[in-house]
Amino acid sequence: MRLLVGRIGRAHGILGEATIEVRTDEPDRRFAIGNKVQTDAHGELTITSGRVHNGILLLGFNGITDRNGIEKLRNTLIYCDVDINEPGIDEDDYHVLQLVGCSAELESGQVLGEVTDVVNLPGQDLLAIKTETGEVLIPFVHQLVPIVDIAGRRVVVIPPDMSGEVK
Repeated sequence: MRLLVGRIGRAHGILGEATIEVRTDEPDRRFAIGNKVQTDAHGELTITSGRVHNGILLLGFNGITDRNGIEKLRNTLIYCDVDINEPGIDEDDYHVLQLVGCSAELESGQVLGEVTDVVNLPGQDLLAIKTETGEVLIPFVHQLVPIVDIAGRRVVVIPPDMSGEVK
């Protein structure tokens, strides 16, 4: 599956390096030297250099050797082909696209709604669930989401007290 993994920012220095706004959990893997990444406007780019400078990823691309060349790519979105069903580092690693569309069920089996998004926050992720009465956000932690069944397209959730709306 083709997924967005970054955005090319401003040029850095005069040798054709660009700052990269990383949008992947695996930057070391996606932006390794020699990897090919896709763009809509500029076709395929091959990564020729990569380093972190003051906490910012800098990349160089084949055929781009100066500041002017990299400035032409500014704000270009970078995509990679990713197998979203490939096992993650941990058994509890899930890709957002694996979760979106799953049925969110209570422990009783009653359907609460459908997972529409995963909201990434610094402290923890939240499952956004569309219900008949609106959106419910549930912290994506094992205590509140004890079962994630990707193959069955369902998650079991224990929502925090919702003022008696759902039990």
